[in-house]
Amino acid sequence: MHEKDSSTLRHTAAHVLAHAVKRLFPDVKLAIGPSIEDGFYYDFETATPFTPDDLPKIEKEMKKIVKEGLTLEQFNLPRDEALAFVDKQGEPYKRELLEGLTEEASFYKQGDFTDLCAGPHMPRTRDVKAFKLLSTAGAYWRGDEKRAMLSRIYGTAFFTKDELYAHLERLEEAKKRDHNKVGRELEYFTTVDYIGQGLPILMPKGAKVLQLLQRFVEDEEARRGYLLTKTPFMAKRDLYKVSGHWDKYRDDMFLLGNPDEAMDESKEMLALRPMTCPFQFQVYLAKTRSYRDLPMRFNETATLFRNESSGSMHGLIRVRQFTLSEGHIACTPDQVEAEFKGCIDLAQFLLEKIGLAEDITYRFSKWDATAKEKYIGDEKEWEHTQSFMKKILDNSGIPYVEADGEAAFYGPKLDIQIKNVHGKEDTLITIQIDFQLAERFGMVYVDAESTKQHPYIIHRSSIGCYERTLALLLEKTAGAMPFWLAPTQFMVIPIAERHQDAAAEVVAKLTAANLRAEADMRNEKMGLKIREAQLQKIPIMLVLGDSEIAENKVAVRSRENGDEGTQDLSAAIENWKSQNSW
Repeated sequence: MHEKDSSTLRHTAAHVLAHAVKRLFPDVKLAIGPSIEDGFYYDFETATPFTPDDLPKIEKEMKKIVKEGLTLEQFNLPRDEALAFVDKQGEPYKRELLEGLTEEASFYKQGDFTDLCAGPHMPRTRDVKAFKLLSTAGAYWRGDEKRAMLSRIYGTAFFTKDELYAHLERLEEAKKRDHNKVGRELEYFTTVDYIGQGLPILMPKGAKVLQLLQRFVEDEEARRGYLLTKTPFMAKRDLYKVSGHWDKYRDDMFLLGNPDEAMDESKEMLALRPMTCPFQFQVYLAKTRSYRDLPMRFNETATLFRNESSGSMHGLIRVRQFTLSEGHIACTPDQVEAEFKGCIDLAQFLLEKIGLAEDITYRFSKWDATAKEKYIGDEKEWEHTQSFMKKILDNSGIPYVEADGEAAFYGPKLDIQIKNVHGKEDTLITIQIDFQLAERFGMVYVDAESTKQHPYIIHRSSIGCYERTLALLLEKTAGAMPFWLAPTQFMVIPIAERHQDAAAEVVAKLTAANLRAEADMRNEKMGLKIREAQLQKIPIMLVLGDSEIAENKVAVRSRENGDEGTQDLSAAIENWKSQNSW
């Protein structure tokens, strides 16, 4: 099935969905219904939002429309006639769409249903044979949270039932691996309504994984010449005005004070930091710098705050408070390419070690020259820096796509992209070239000719947002973390109550070897304890009975290999120690 053909099929399925909804709920207003990757959706304005309980009835009506074999007929109307037509239909969202047109409008008719649409479509409704409605959701009109909240229905469609069933099986597997399900079931994190959306609580398991990742990242960054900083969580508006965040990013920041006084210079206004760059710059500015000091590489495990919209937040993937492996490099123009490639190498190294390297793609995010008000700096500077960055990317040999309008407000960037189990793409890591903030902050160095120059700044993360990385690891592994990252590596299982003291001693020996172990001291059958340890995705179970204790051995059962037989405890600990590092 070609992607173009499947898009046409799914677009037609969206029209069949809208037709069915209008038959069943005549007062509903139509918004938009595009095809998307692997499916389609349609947005409706309805007094009572649709729920999953409505889907079987709507799907049944869709099947009737498909069986009727209605022909899809296209016709065009001049703009004024099109406006009158949708007004007669009582469709205000279609009117708004038409108001943005300057030429004639395209419509498609199938039986007693007509919709504003550019097409293309399948010839007849009977061509939509294998489809399924999947879910409902809320969606703001045109993605604007200040506009009406609409009711969205998602579905999918394929040319054959076999393809549909295979896709539905993949969706079921994705649901099982969703970090929102796995992470809560395995007690990695939780959320609490009265704490707030986008503010997850990391439980001991989740906190332990983040601690291990943080140590891993900071150790590797130190090995590569980074200098660790620790900077404030908040600052006065004055700092953000210098950096440009106050003018270009304020709506995404949390202000500490009366927002009505945000522009009142007589009132002190603080804001939580959305990134650390203007703070780390102060370290550079603490004294005069020479070209011999460069490159200077600063890193920080930074807690950041961004005012994400309620509709965009999802588990640990997108949150309002998060932890970032952030860093900034001040360098001379001649050093930019090597430092940028070093940032790519660091990110690739870390992702390889944690097992996500094979899942990433690269995006060169550029500015939108038609929306210059979103950025600082002039067009000539932007075009020069983007050409410079493109040359670096081409020389690096990594495959990438280009995307206009995705740059930071102060410079272009390389985004390392990754998809979650549901196919939603997010940015995991960014590496940005900044040609402006050094000048705004008065950052200079003295070159070999004793002349003051502004350094280039590279903004980068190395493993990205730790919470997002944890979510992706949970989905990739279905909770079965690699041995070195597992929050509990060993479950020691005494067979009987008389073996509990020995089990405690084994836990102590493992702990002394910097291994993470627990003992299941419950008065339950050994088989039950083993099954529960397996459900908890613990890598290794150690069973202790009379013979094991007498011989200073343990019966080893691993998550991957099952029964590995009886092993000498001291020798086994030395072997496990060798595996317990990155």
